[in-house]
Amino acid sequence: MSEARPYLLIVDLQFFAKEGPGGEKTEEPTAKKLRDARDEGNVAKSQEINQALSLLALFIMLRFLTGWLGQNFRSFFTTVYEDIPNTIQMYDGEMPYATIAVLVRNALLHVLLFIAPFLAVGFSVAFISDLVQVKWHVTTKPLKPKFSKLNPITGFSKIVSKQKLFELLKSLLKLTLIGAVVWSYITGRKESIFLLYDMPIRQCLEAMYDIIINLGLRIAAVYMIIAAADYIYQKRKFHEDMKMTKQEVKDEYKNAEGDPQIKGKIRQRMMEASRRRMMQALPQADVVITNPTHYAVALKYDQEKYRAPVVIAKGADHLAAKIKEAAGEYNIEIVENKPLARMLYANVPLGTEIPPELYEAVANILALVYKIKGKV
Repeated sequence: MSEARPYLLIVDLQFFAKEGPGGEKTEEPTAKKLRDARDEGNVAKSQEINQALSLLALFIMLRFLTGWLGQNFRSFFTTVYEDIPNTIQMYDGEMPYATIAVLVRNALLHVLLFIAPFLAVGFSVAFISDLVQVKWHVTTKPLKPKFSKLNPITGFSKIVSKQKLFELLKSLLKLTLIGAVVWSYITGRKESIFLLYDMPIRQCLEAMYDIIINLGLRIAAVYMIIAAADYIYQKRKFHEDMKMTKQEVKDEYKNAEGDPQIKGKIRQRMMEASRRRMMQALPQADVVITNPTHYAVALKYDQEKYRAPVVIAKGADHLAAKIKEAAGEYNIEIVENKPLARMLYANVPLGTEIPPELYEAVANILALVYKIKGKV
C-alpha cells in the first residue's frame, strides 16, 4: 500500500497586504496634498448637515409663518375663483388662449410668492452650512468631464465599495431612528388623533397642523444628531484618506524642491561660475592676506568707489592655494596675518566692504604694501 503524499499549498502573502504602492499610509497629509484635494473639490463635508438644517429651518418657518400662509392661501383661492367666472362671463364662455395664459401666469406668480421665503431660507441655510464646513473656495475642476468615470469596471467597484455599504447602513439607521420618533409621538397622541373625526374642519386643521409641526421639529432634532455624528465621521475619514506613504512624501518633496542630485549639480555649477568670476577679478587686488596655509583673502581699495577695502576673492585650503598661486603670477603682495585672515574669511562676504573694527589692521597692511610698491 503506497504512502499518502502531502500536498503543498503555496500562498503569496502579498495578496493579503493592505499597503498600497510605497508602503502603508502612516504620514500626515502635507499642505500641498490638502490644497490639491481642495482644488479638486475633495473636502470633508457632510450632506446630512445641509439636509438636517434645511429640514429644521422649514418647520421653524412653518411654525411662525402659519398666519401669513393662511391669509395668502385664502386670498389666492378667492382671487382665482373670482377671476375665472368673471372672465368666462366676459367672453361668453369662450376664453381666448392668451387670456387663459394670463390667468395661469398670475396663479403661478401667487404660488411663487408663497414659496419664495422658503426657497430663500433653504438656499441661505445650504450656503452657510457649506461655508462653515469647507470655508470659501471657488473651483471649477469638479465640473470638468472625466472620461475615467465612464469606465464600467470602475463604476461597478464604486457600487459595491465599502463607502456604499456604509451609506446603506447609515440610511437604514436614519429610517430606524426617525421611524421610532414618529411611532413614539403618534402613539402618545393617538387619543387626540382619534378625536379629529368629531372636530369641526377648522379645529381639525389646527390640530393636524400642531401635530405635523411638533413631529417635524422632533424629526429635525434627531436628524441633527445623526448629521453631527456623520460630520465627525467624514472629517476622520477624509483625514485617513489624505494620509500619505513615506514614498509619496519623498516624491512630493522631490517634485516641489527638485531632485537633490540635480540641485547639487546646479549648486556646483553656480559655485564654479562664482569661482571663475572671483579668479578673473583677482588681478585687481592690492593685497592677499593669508593664514598662511588654510585661508587666503584678496582685498582691493578704490577711494573713488568705496569707503573701505573690499573682499574680491577668498578661499580655504585648495582654493586658498590657487589664490596665492595667482597672486604670485600677477605680482600681488601676499601678507601673512593668521587672525586677520580667519576673521576676514569667516565674517566678510565676497564683494562687500570690511567692517569698521578691521579698518586699522587692514590700513596698516595696505600702507606697508603701498610703501613696497612705491605708491606712497
